[in-house]
Amino acid sequence: MRPLQFLFRFISAVALLAAIVAGVLDSIQSVSASSVVLTSLGNMWLNLDPESLTLAEIYAETYVSEGVWRPMIGPVLAQPAFAIFLGLALLFWMAGYRKPRFAGRFSA
Repeated sequence: MRPLQFLFRFISAVALLAAIVAGVLDSIQSVSASSVVLTSLGNMWLNLDPESLTLAEIYAETYVSEGVWRPMIGPVLAQPAFAIFLGLALLFWMAGYRKPRFAGRFSA
């Protein structure tokens, strides 16, 4: 296995674990509230580390572009956290996927 392929698979596994944790937390909150509760990625990030969220916004507006945060990153942060992590897990799994070799009758 190549190192880059291993890295992609590892990141995919971590993202899948984060999606499972976010989904379990949302399901526990939904059961206790008797209604569907979906935590957005922005709220989850704000609850875990609010300073890093503001630093990321400042960094994006300073070094990337002035208008990149609200129209591009804002809608992503408004999506459910489990869905974003599941999408990332799928993308990194596809990047690290290797087609299995054909083991036919005449293969060596």
